[in-house]
Amino acid sequence: MRLILPALLVATLTLSACAAVRDSRVNPINWFGNSRSGPVQPDPRAATNPLIPETRRAGLFSSLRDQTELYVGTPIDQITDLVIEPVPGGAIVRATGIAGEDRVYDVRLTTESDENLPVDGVLTYQLRGIHSDRPTRTLSQRVRTVTAARRLTDQELAEIRVIRVEGLRNAQSTTRR
Repeated sequence: MRLILPALLVATLTLSACAAVRDSRVNPINWFGNSRSGPVQPDPRAATNPLIPETRRAGLFSSLRDQTELYVGTPIDQITDLVIEPVPGGAIVRATGIAGEDRVYDVRLTTESDENLPVDGVLTYQLRGIHSDRPTRTLSQRVRTVTAARRLTDQELAEIRVIRVEGLRNAQSTTRR
């Protein structure tokens, strides 16, 4: 082992110094060749995001992906409470109401548009929920009580003086101090 490594090192240095071997493939300095400048070839995938598949795949839930979300909730019967809770960076609007019948699900605070834009300083929400198709019976008020919340940022709150939540029979509102 002691003789092989120095002999290999001497042979490599001798071959690299030789003028006849300088341009041959035996010289380790020429193994990777010379660099040349050339035009850039455009990547055909550069215009698209590589994380998004180009073709739609069929699967068990593919029909759910194709549907656009359409909320079909109906207004809750009565609004019992409206609370604005300050949080860092904004506030949370929390509304509680009593549904006319039981089996209400997917309760939301909705506006006429998707954006929280006040009209003359008044931001109006409707407390809505989806009622079950099954036949229902009217149970106690405790069972029919529902709550929904929505977050507002400080920028959205700057334009709002009054927040109002409407139901079928009444509305609750709170004024900014």
